[in-house]
Amino acid sequence: MAGVELHEVHKSFGRTEVIKGVSTTIDDGEMRVVLGPSGCGKSTVLRMIAGLEAVSAGTIRIGERVVNDLEPKDRDIAMVFQNYALYPHMSVYDNMAYGLRNQGTPKPEIQRRVGEAARILGLAELLERKPRQLSGGQRQRVAMGRAIVREPAAFLFDEPLSNLDAKLRVQMRIEIKQLQQRLGTTGIYVTHDQVEAMTLGDRLMVMNAGQVEQIGTPLEVYERPESVFVAGFIGSPGMNLLDATIAGDGRGVVLDGTRLPLPQPCPSQANRPVILGLRPEHLRPGEDDRDGLPLEVVLVEMLGADTVVHGHVPASGARLTTRLDGSSRVVSGDRLRLLVEPRHLHLFDPPSGRRVDI
Repeated sequence: MAGVELHEVHKSFGRTEVIKGVSTTIDDGEMRVVLGPSGCGKSTVLRMIAGLEAVSAGTIRIGERVVNDLEPKDRDIAMVFQNYALYPHMSVYDNMAYGLRNQGTPKPEIQRRVGEAARILGLAELLERKPRQLSGGQRQRVAMGRAIVREPAAFLFDEPLSNLDAKLRVQMRIEIKQLQQRLGTTGIYVTHDQVEAMTLGDRLMVMNAGQVEQIGTPLEVYERPESVFVAGFIGSPGMNLLDATIAGDGRGVVLDGTRLPLPQPCPSQANRPVILGLRPEHLRPGEDDRDGLPLEVVLVEMLGADTVVHGHVPASGARLTTRLDGSSRVVSGDRLRLLVEPRHLHLFDPPSGRRVDI
């Protein structure tokens, strides 16, 4: 096992810079999830760690070694891809043993490692089957088993669950988390799925346009997003982001004539334009028609346990979403008044998009 460190890592394709100075330290035994939208550079970072892409500038360490110039086979890592990449003509056992045989590992050691991995992954009864005889989840377990038998310093996962159906994804991410905790091996997991990220990660690294927006535990990133991008990306539905102004007395924030109290006075920020962030799950209907933020309901999603209500603020037309209890009886055309506790307000600077501390 080993930690992984990236220091000012850059990657360019021709004149186009796609990774712009990524620096982070992934502790030994940590599961780090690299999260972001398509095209943000997360898979490129993973491929540079694996040695599948050359580093344009900066340093990558795995354990005590700088690995920039090492071949993938010499980096002591194992990678699990979105595509299972199994040999169709080989049995499960042979697929898992293939890499060890190429390394010249003695046969008894191969049998021990494959047997142990098969036991951990629930594949012991399937070792003689071919990949075509397996379900999608079983094939993914075989791909993970092939990685486990190498006993690497770090596991790299490149969106390994993207080809599975929704129910199987839930099952497999639980299994991956339990497996990583049991083995205690460093893991780096790339995904665009925030539910996977929040479930699997000890820490998240949120990326946008080749740069790191924020690194923190899932709860830290959810409760205290450091930028408008992170605020809008983390959460389902995403955070409401609305143009507002801090009141003249510095004790509230004003949106379309509605004043919401701040958790503490900030007179130094009086009259400052801000972007107000409100998570849908923190908005609740008020009992007084004169209190709270007005919402004209446009669409209601009945999800069973929850009801997601979409609408707009009448004065400005700004879009607003709230998540209510599943028993809520709201229909299109209703008008609500929504309250929010001051501690759940998030403020961001409009020019930079960065968080404003109050």
